[in-house]
Amino acid sequence: MRSFPLSLLLGATWVALTSAVKFDLMAATSEDMQVHQRCFSQYVPADTKVLVTINVGDGYNQRVDCEIKQDGEQSNVFGKKRDIKNDYTNAFDTLQDGEINICLSNTLDDGFVANPSYFREIDLEINVGQEAKTIEEITKTNHLPNLEEQTRVLEAMVDDILNEMSYLKGREAKLRNTNGK
Repeated sequence: MRSFPLSLLLGATWVALTSAVKFDLMAATSEDMQVHQRCFSQYVPADTKVLVTINVGDGYNQRVDCEIKQDGEQSNVFGKKRDIKNDYTNAFDTLQDGEINICLSNTLDDGFVANPSYFREIDLEINVGQEAKTIEEITKTNHLPNLEEQTRVLEAMVDDILNEMSYLKGREAKLRNTNGK
């Protein structure tokens, strides 16, 4: 059996638990919105905590809207926010396995013509699983020192890793026993 360095395992799990992207969202008129809408998706299993945080930069005569929904057997809408000013946070539990879609649009006020100078800087972060639960709890009790907050998040991530490794070990043993018969 091969052994992997713990730092590689932690790094791979960090990528799996947190997704973040920063980009410029170009503004468009309401007629051209479908073309300029930006959507991001991530697969999330059923009964999993998800925390979506969106930070929006300054921009005049522009309105940033967001819709968070899950595709699957039944489509579920977890959040719709119109005219995000600075930041928006939404925490929810998934109801089924499927893709979580986060769609953002930047609409110009009436009377303005779209051009490259109209955009808003967007910082989107998606936390899934135990990390999302821990961050949500920490934000509720916002009086903790920063180092303690980071320690709790890392502790929750390590617990997630250990649970996943235990599950994979049991699954590997089950498959090995099935293959050996």
